[in-house]
Amino acid sequence: MTNPLCEPSTLDYGLPPFDTIRLEHVEPAIDAGVAQQRAEIAAICAETEPSWANTVEALEISGAILRRATAWFFNLQGTDATEAFDDVAARIIPVLSAHEDWLYQHDELYRRVRGVDVPEDEQSRRLHRLLCHRFVRRGADLNAEGRARLNEINERLAVLSEQFGRNLLADTQALAVAVDTAEELDGLSEARIAAARQLAEDSGREGYLLALELPSTQSAQEVLTNPATRHQVFEASRRRGAHSNRDVLLETVRLRAERARLLGYDTHADVVIEQETAGSADAARRLLTDIAPAASANAAAELKLASELAEQELDAADWPYYAAQLRQRDQGVTDEQLRPYFHLSRVLRDGVFYAAHLLYGITVIDRPDLKAYRDDVKVYEVLDHDGEGLGLLLTDYRARASKRGGAWMSTFTEQAELTGSRPVVVNVMSVSDNALTMDEVTTVFHEFGHALHGLLSDVRYPSLSGTNVPRDWVEFPSQINENWAFVPEIVAHYARHEETGEPLPESYLKAVYAQRQAGQGFATAEYLGAAIIDLAWHSLNSEQAAAIEDIEAFEQAALADAGLDVEALVPRYTSAYFNHIFAGGYSAGYYSYLWAEALDADGFSWFEQQSDLRAAGQRFRDLVLSRGAARDYPTAFEELVGRPRSVKALLARRGLAGSAVDN
Repeated sequence: MTNPLCEPSTLDYGLPPFDTIRLEHVEPAIDAGVAQQRAEIAAICAETEPSWANTVEALEISGAILRRATAWFFNLQGTDATEAFDDVAARIIPVLSAHEDWLYQHDELYRRVRGVDVPEDEQSRRLHRLLCHRFVRRGADLNAEGRARLNEINERLAVLSEQFGRNLLADTQALAVAVDTAEELDGLSEARIAAARQLAEDSGREGYLLALELPSTQSAQEVLTNPATRHQVFEASRRRGAHSNRDVLLETVRLRAERARLLGYDTHADVVIEQETAGSADAARRLLTDIAPAASANAAAELKLASELAEQELDAADWPYYAAQLRQRDQGVTDEQLRPYFHLSRVLRDGVFYAAHLLYGITVIDRPDLKAYRDDVKVYEVLDHDGEGLGLLLTDYRARASKRGGAWMSTFTEQAELTGSRPVVVNVMSVSDNALTMDEVTTVFHEFGHALHGLLSDVRYPSLSGTNVPRDWVEFPSQINENWAFVPEIVAHYARHEETGEPLPESYLKAVYAQRQAGQGFATAEYLGAAIIDLAWHSLNSEQAAAIEDIEAFEQAALADAGLDVEALVPRYTSAYFNHIFAGGYSAGYYSYLWAEALDADGFSWFEQQSDLRAAGQRFRDLVLSRGAARDYPTAFEELVGRPRSVKALLARRGLAGSAVDN
């Protein structure tokens, strides 16, 4: 049987031939890929005169079959997780972990990489440092006993990560909220009610089924008029993972702490953040804890106002509803009134793509001749200002029960001059209504910011390409891109009523700007709560991690220590359903959104001072978007704005000017 994963794609940009790839191709391709890369490493080590080209560049090129197979498999598992996919994942993840350990603990390969003559250019020097560091992190300097234990830990952690995500998805599906009548969903749009009816039908149930979103607080809580339904939705959200993921997350925390000690660090946070732009766990922690008291005070004030409107003490289930009512009272417009002006296709074409053209000179065109992995996933080609093709964008926005929660950008292929490859990226969301909320509009722009980081990459080496950068830098381009969603020139171009085509009224536009400023205490505090829980878990040493049994008590103590124990405020994620840190690669890194927002707020204030938007966009493209990991990050930022980063713009945006960090 011919295996399409074992051969390079002949389609434009190396787009996988989705119509010919089947799940049964994956495991044979993984086996073939492991064998191929082992042979390639043997060839590198057989060279009698090691050089940069036959050692480091040969290592960068190696493993092509594995890259194709894993990209196809893990992208599709995220968008359409099935029991069959999960079974394959359970078998291949230990194989992949063991192979990676073998590669980076290969003594002869490590000796050659470490001792090779490095070219003087910045990209090559950065790649060499990255590779040497990667070898050390994977145990190249450990003795045999240490390596054996590290390999056991890595393999087990890979399994636990996959298990956490699988358990969470199963719980999210099982806990979808069932109601008998449409009246119980009063407040939701007709399209969302229809989607709930369709989900129930698809699940073989009567009535309506309301799918859960990834965060603690569900968007439906803002509009559901029935208090019982609001409580039902919120309580279902909070139950996810409580039993299924308890032991998984405790074992994960303990193994991460043990691995950190094996590698010579005190904690897992020290391991992770050493490589980030923050530089140390203490620096990340200071940013969170300095801002927390002011955010907590603002959130408490917002809760008081919402409670006064409700004429009762509010709990976490009802707070979002009355906060929305408060916004409507003060601004004269509801989210449901705004939604018809934010139609998905218009937001994408006349908003996201339009802004990218204004800033970077690129054009996004349909490619109906190229097929994605589902009929409702669209393929676009991205062209540069001179018509040269840069790469492909796939968009997968529709909600479905098999899709894991949240929104993300990922790649099928990455740009690299060395391999001649150009990027194929995918943006994924879960929307059940073509009429978007303001948050969903922002998310479409955010994820396309990540896509731009991949699509506009222009580097030599795959390891330095696109979004292969620290977590607290990778969010910088995506958060910068969020700002363009509501710039007057751009919002006027896409915000039109889905039925009449009328532009967003001026009064509504003013309400949009006011809504973006409203509720910042809640938004900041719920985010900080999640980031603090993340750092608390990953700042434990081995002995401390082993002593934790009560997850809820641990979370509450961490929040109280930071001054974030606000009545009725639940962190955006708590441990049992915190997919980012236990299954999504953000462990000890959830702080990065705020760190990057400091860069974003400061960087966007620079954009606002520029008279030539196209020239400013090109500068951002040249210094940030195209460079991936090929240059020093603080230097790139300073060169962009002409000075080091300041947090003042962030604090002003969040309504936190005067907090402890404001200096």
